[in-house]
Amino acid sequence: MTEVTQERPTVLVVDDEEDLRDIMRRMLERRGFATLVAGDREQAIAVCQDHPGVIDVLVTDLNLPGDSGGELARTASELRPEMGVVYISGLPKDIAVTKGLIEPDALLVKKPFTSDLLLEALRSILDQRAPTV
Repeated sequence: MTEVTQERPTVLVVDDEEDLRDIMRRMLERRGFATLVAGDREQAIAVCQDHPGVIDVLVTDLNLPGDSGGELARTASELRPEMGVVYISGLPKDIAVTKGLIEPDALLVKKPFTSDLLLEALRSILDQRAPTV
């Protein structure tokens, strides 16, 4: 069956843990997503600047070396205002909000998470951004 109704959504995965980054990339690709990966803020910003196509969603760890995922998301969103953001963290959301790492309306998936939980978060972001017909 080769019916194509829309392009595969593109997700930029940013995590300093290479194994986790690779696991998320493979899981997303198996579920029909196109993926881009970065290990830190600089790589992620370079991808946002250089990738010729749309980046639908940024999935970023909140705890990145030398920077927070929240800071990365703010900078990346200035470059790609159409891009949604899903945060991943070992911190509970209320603590991340209290520490000022993310906004109260941010979408955070707590580690450890299942692939279904991450996919649910991505679908939620993509559904919010889908053009209404």
